[in-house]
Order: sequence, then C-alpha cells, then structure tokens
Amino acid sequence: MKQRLARYMPILEWVRHYDRAAAAKDSLAALIVTLMLIPQSLAYAMLAGLPPVTGLYASMLPLIAYTLFGTSRTLAVGPVAVVSLMTAAALGPLFAPGSAEYAGAAMLLALLSGAVLLLMAVLRLGFLANFLSHPVISGFISASGILIALGQLKHILGISTGGENAVELVLGLLGALSQMHLPTFIVGTTSLLFLYLVRSRLSTWLQRSGMSPHIAGTLSKIGPVAALLLAIAAVSVFQLADAGVRVVGAVPGGLPSMRLPTLDMTLALQLLPAAVLISLVGFVESVSVAQTLAAKRRERIEPNQELIALGGANVAAAL
Repeated sequence: MKQRLARYMPILEWVRHYDRAAAAKDSLAALIVTLMLIPQSLAYAMLAGLPPVTGLYASMLPLIAYTLFGTSRTLAVGPVAVVSLMTAAALGPLFAPGSAEYAGAAMLLALLSGAVLLLMAVLRLGFLANFLSHPVISGFISASGILIALGQLKHILGISTGGENAVELVLGLLGALSQMHLPTFIVGTTSLLFLYLVRSRLSTWLQRSGMSPHIAGTLSKIGPVAALLLAIAAVSVFQLADAGVRVVGAVPGGLPSMRLPTLDMTLALQLLPAAVLISLVGFVESVSVAQTLAAKRRERIEPNQELIALGGANVAAAL
C-alpha cells in the first residue's frame, strides 16, 4: 500500500533521503528562484494578456502541486513564455485582454489543460512523447521565442505598436521608432547589457581576482537578482516613473479567494483544441528538461507520472 501511494506521490520516497546538505543548497536556489519568479511571473501574465498580479497567484499552487506529485527534484513548474503566448493567441480574438471575461476564460483554459493532462495520464499516453519530432517542437519553441522578443521590444523602446506575426511586428517597430522614449531605452538596454556580462564574463573575472570557482559560479548565478534590485533602486532614486518610464504600479495585497472557473460548456468546447495543444507543448517541453536533468543526476523520470504532476499544477493554477 505504501509503495503504491509513493508511486502517485513521489515525495514520500525521496523525502526520506533528504539531508541538511541538500536543504542548504535548495534554500539558496529557492531564494534566487523566488526573487526571479516575481518579475518573471508579472511579465508572463502581461504576455498572456492578464493583469500582472495574476502571474504571482499562478506561480504559487503549481509549485506545491509539483512538489507532491512530480518525479524530478530539480524541475520546477510555473508560468512559461510559450504557454503565455499561446494563451494570448487563443483568448485574444474572443475577449478584450485584461477584462474579467478574459480572466475567466484563462482560468477555464488552464483547467481544461490540466484535465487533458490528467486524462492522458489515466490512459497512459506518456509514451507518445517518444514519437513527437524534437526538431518540430524545437522550431516551434524557437519561433515563439522570436515572436516574444519582437513583441517585448516595444516595452524596451517605450513605444506603442502591435502586430499578429513577425513581419507585422517588425514593420510596426520600424514605423514607431521615431517615438522611442530615451529613459526607457536606457533602462532596458543597460539591464540587457548587465545580464549579458554577468552571464558570460563575471565568473571568469571573479576567478582571475582570486575567488574560488564555486563562489564565483554562485555569484554569477545571482546576477539577474542584482539586475532586478539595481533597476528598482534606479527607478526609485531617479524618479524614473515621473520621467515616463512605465512601472507595474501598485499590486493588490493578500490572496484572492479560491473559486472554480466559469463552467461555460460552449466556451469550453471552443477552447478545447487550444487546451490540447497547450498540454502537449507544455508536456513535451517539461519532459525534455526533466530528461536532461535526469541524465545529469541519474533520476528516473516517469512520463505518465509527469502528466499527473503537470495536470495537478495546471488545475492548481486555475483555482
């Protein structure tokens, strides 16, 4: 009975071997991930067409659900760029982004995606991941990354533009380039340059100064946190918001009440194809990362259990 329960809740198995050394490393990783998850979740919520604060809410319960049901101790779940873009593409033609109807539809879409993943787990369809073409998935994710980057350039330049595809986005950016907001551009490009230098050069520079490779590597990993804190300080000290630099603004305090999405069958059937596609892409992306980590750590990743974990995380996000 205990072994059968551990099959569906892997935490019961690995937590018995969890020691202080692992806890210390996980605590540092948790601190870095938490600090980075805040701006990341806000940005992904905006990318999905939702109020920024919803990204924070959607980042909490999925992590707890995956801790209980996930098979990998190093894989984390939460808002990702590709799924955010797919959510906006599915809901944008139906509702006005940011509206209450849009938010309700997004909750329903998350619930449907979780239900699809759970159904796939029940039917033991995890083996299908072996038949999906990696080049196709890689190309899809790369193309999504390009679209996301082009879509976010307007925020770095401080201009207003739009577009449904790469050509329209590029033409829109070029047409509005003369309206570029200089303070916003300086903040954006400085942050990107700082992140590039930290990622590619900081560890080497610190080791040349006599620092041990371990400490140098750790400090280089917290570079994004430093960029975040420095940007916050710059906005506050130099009053950049008054100079026209857009900020997220006040975020509602506390937690929202847990409630089920509006169960509109007509809308659910309309969103079902998008939910299936989001489930497949999210699953393949998650399994690819998990298998890479498993190769390094020699963990055993079960595709069907991964479907259960991801399905539970999606349902938790919907709630």
